[in-house]
Amino acid sequence: MADIGHDGVVTNTTKQGGLAAAYYFGGMWGCFIGGWVGDRIGRKGGVLIGTAFGILGAGLMAGSTNASMFICARVIAGIGIGFMNAIILPWVSELSQSHDRGSSFSLVFVANYLGIVIAYWINFGIRDSNVEFRWRFPLAWMIIPLLVVDVAVPLLPESPRWLIANGRRQEAIDILCKVRGDLTPNDPIITTEVELLDAIVEANHHKRNDLANIVLGGRFSGKLHLGRRAVLGFALQWIQQWTGILAIVGWAGVLFELAGFDSYKALWLAGLANTFGVPGTAAAAFVIDRMGRVKSLITSFIIQGICLFLVAALIKTSQDNAISDPELSKRLGTAAASFVFIYVWFFTMFNIIPCWIYGTEIWPQEVRAKGYSFTIFGWATGCGSTTLIMPIFLSRIGYGTYLFFGAMNVVVAPLVWFFFPELANRTLEEISLLFTSDSLLASENMKEYNRRVDEAGGNIAVAARQLLDEVDGKDAESGTEIGSPDEKRVEVNHEVTM
Repeated sequence: MADIGHDGVVTNTTKQGGLAAAYYFGGMWGCFIGGWVGDRIGRKGGVLIGTAFGILGAGLMAGSTNASMFICARVIAGIGIGFMNAIILPWVSELSQSHDRGSSFSLVFVANYLGIVIAYWINFGIRDSNVEFRWRFPLAWMIIPLLVVDVAVPLLPESPRWLIANGRRQEAIDILCKVRGDLTPNDPIITTEVELLDAIVEANHHKRNDLANIVLGGRFSGKLHLGRRAVLGFALQWIQQWTGILAIVGWAGVLFELAGFDSYKALWLAGLANTFGVPGTAAAAFVIDRMGRVKSLITSFIIQGICLFLVAALIKTSQDNAISDPELSKRLGTAAASFVFIYVWFFTMFNIIPCWIYGTEIWPQEVRAKGYSFTIFGWATGCGSTTLIMPIFLSRIGYGTYLFFGAMNVVVAPLVWFFFPELANRTLEEISLLFTSDSLLASENMKEYNRRVDEAGGNIAVAARQLLDEVDGKDAESGTEIGSPDEKRVEVNHEVTM
């Protein structure tokens, strides 16, 4: 159909990569459109529109008769996943509390990784079917989980923040009472959180929070540096995609074949390696908040880099001994396979959750949904670019692919250490204070954070209010505005976190 090979063997790897990458091209557009739609009609409605795009795209892919139709279908399906990624994770964040946000995200990604595992074992199970069925059935299967989402979404609570922003205050209070443990509307926890949401909704109308202004570098955000936060969220997704995960997971079968395993055992091991990621993702719930985002990422990059270098070396040595010493070659291939499992464990336990949760935490709550679109844009472009080049890399440089991605881990580890402030266990007010320095270095931002807190007598809430007064052009002592007379001062109770 796509004219990328014959007899089940791919000969045009560039076209193969392009066909796969079209999905992420759709995701690039879907993330921004989805974020806007989610703000207009609600999180639930936005997700349902995303599933509609996904179902349409999956059906068209499964029924494609030529490459052009297949590419268009991939783009449509990608728009759907862009919608859902841009809406679901901020939705989870809006329903969670700060002390359990990491655990909540871990559960989301356990489900995500479980879906990958199911898809892989489906492909393994139909490997001996005819060629048409082997590629059409898995694409059609995408419709099943999307229909499950369609059934489940109406049963879930809407975002309280969106409800208050759209005049449905009582419904928002009822939902907060339920998800916070069947509390009463007069409970201090509920009243304080509602006050915070009121402040967030009011602040959302400030011109600095306009999406176009963030795209242009956060022109009106001053010391809040919203443009920098957009870059960090985008960059972290690129970092994740360019440190080897697709080479290990998406192309695991090819890796094991390079290591000397036959096609059956290579596919079986690839499925097992993916399955190994499910408990790894679940284990992330126990370290994400204790170790912090940055230390977790550095740990993963170090271990991932070592694993990729060893995989490359063992594959090369195995190939060199394939004829002269088959038994040694087999043992070396087995050793290479073992490091794949180690890589998957450390990636799922220390990397996947921090990369995704960081993109929601860096934003003030009033602009989180819009800001998170940049993280999804980074995911779409990062995945799209690696998907495009991966078959080309593997066909042309073989084991060298793993040397390349191993080197990428070495490169990005210091970048994360020097430029990404630690956000774990920080309150809403603190996070904004961590981005106030004009320097890009995390250490300089930490110094500026300490200076502002010291000037506020150690009171973080006071320091945060002074920052907002400064950004809004107000006199910090009198609370009167120097600039725009129509903007009101918003005070946020420092004990509340979102």
